[in-house]
Amino acid sequence: MKPVYAIGIDLGTTNCALAFCPLDQPDECEMLPIPQMVSNDTLESHPLLPSFLYLATDPETEAETFTMPGLESPGRTAGIFARGQAALVPSRTVATAKSWLCHNRVDRHQPLLPWQAPEDVRKISPVDASAHYLRHLAAAWDQAHPEAPMKDQVVTLTVPASFDAGARELTRQAAAAAGLPETITLLEEPQAALYAWLSAQGDAWRKNLAVGDRLLVCDIGGGTSDFTLIGVEDR
Repeated sequence: MKPVYAIGIDLGTTNCALAFCPLDQPDECEMLPIPQMVSNDTLESHPLLPSFLYLATDPETEAETFTMPGLESPGRTAGIFARGQAALVPSRTVATAKSWLCHNRVDRHQPLLPWQAPEDVRKISPVDASAHYLRHLAAAWDQAHPEAPMKDQVVTLTVPASFDAGARELTRQAAAAAGLPETITLLEEPQAALYAWLSAQGDAWRKNLAVGDRLLVCDIGGGTSDFTLIGVEDR
């Protein structure tokens, strides 16, 4: 199927977001409202999906207490409700999975999270947790745009500038496990910020920048902060 939309995903340490625009109308960008559990019996749509994952107890799983339509992940729920559970039941709530992707002293495919949870909790790996967030976003997209499933669209996924080759590959694996296109593009977050700034400037950027200038991109995130210098060259 020919792609219709360009989709941008921010797989954040604290929040995830999805923006999109028609390929033939690149200036018509908007955020996708993301359905998620906000309490144990209420489903709502919000512009951000908190990057928290609650691992339900066996009775909760059997009762299908936390089920989002279109998302087949029994016993797991991401978003606002899970963020609240992080304070109430931290031993059953995964947080900062993205930060673990670049922790090269552990096997990020192994079930490590929630970190130091008791034995009765079925832990999951950082890659699996990241895949769950992406799967949730893909399900939300497919529900809103059944005529243009995500697997057929042009998808860009941002990654921190600090991610090494290993962390990038793990991110790509999580995306593949979530059913995102094989042709997905990984874009460093400072570059994405620069492109957004250039787009907002229009032709005015040519007056504001000169060869040899450097731009400082400050990304103050919920899990990490990155400071990146981008040089201006004439090519």
